[in-house]
Amino acid sequence: MAGTARRRDGHVTQERMLEEAMAAIAEDGLASLTMSALAERLGTSGGHILYYFGSKDLLLLAALRWSEAALAEERRALLARRVTAERKLDLFLRLYLPRGPRDPRWTLWIELWARAAGNDALREAQVELDRGWQEDLETLLATGVARGRFAPLDTTTRASELLALLDGLSTRVVLGQAPEGALEVARSAALALVPRGAPAER
Repeated sequence: MAGTARRRDGHVTQERMLEEAMAAIAEDGLASLTMSALAERLGTSGGHILYYFGSKDLLLLAALRWSEAALAEERRALLARRVTAERKLDLFLRLYLPRGPRDPRWTLWIELWARAAGNDALREAQVELDRGWQEDLETLLATGVARGRFAPLDTTTRASELLALLDGLSTRVVLGQAPEGALEVARSAALALVPRGAPAER
């Protein structure tokens, strides 16, 4: 992280570039992020950044992958927790939703969606990253059904429906158009899509 930002040859590490790119997006928005502006923040050259990422598109994709990798670790830890399925679902919602209108991860997601239609590499990355959320939510729901915490349901379909709803809600949050209490809206939708069962065990 910040303490290991530079190698002994003075070059900024790739991880530090990605970390700083996310910070810049959160502070000033995606439109303000240029290779030269990022290089200035890092005290390096635009050429050094291009050497590792090749283009702004690839830098943004790498930043999103880096961010999503950290969230994947959080999801694995969440699924392993010894709490009820209802509590796990609530924590999943919190993890998925943006932290506010300037959330850099969601800013990148919206940009990826806009560019993916004409870019095979971006489209494949979108599918790959989406799959992790889908599979983990399916696992969470299936465990809840098996333990009687959720009513019987098609976990694949319900996971897809809930994620689609969360995508729409999250986009509105990032654009500053969501109502207050986005988490409460998500909870209400989750309750409608994933009815509670008769608890059999914790």
